[in-house]
Amino acid sequence: MKQPITGYHKDDEDHWVAQLACGHNQHVRHDPPWINRPWVTTREGRASRLGVELDCRKCDEGAPPDDRPVG
Repeated sequence: MKQPITGYHKDDEDHWVAQLACGHNQHVRHDPPWINRPWVTTREGRASRLGVELDCRKCDEGAPPDDRPVG
């Protein structure tokens, strides 16, 4: 199910995680050559992707919302 990005946070390993409107989180790593997402490396790049829809497999599986960092 497609869900828009509403924000971002970093996980415990310092990787960027997109927060989706459905309440789920999804990693958005830039790890070339396997994953090429240079936009995730800058504040401007991440801001430019707010509202972009990602495929949320957790929604497809009926999973409960993920925990989100406070603050």
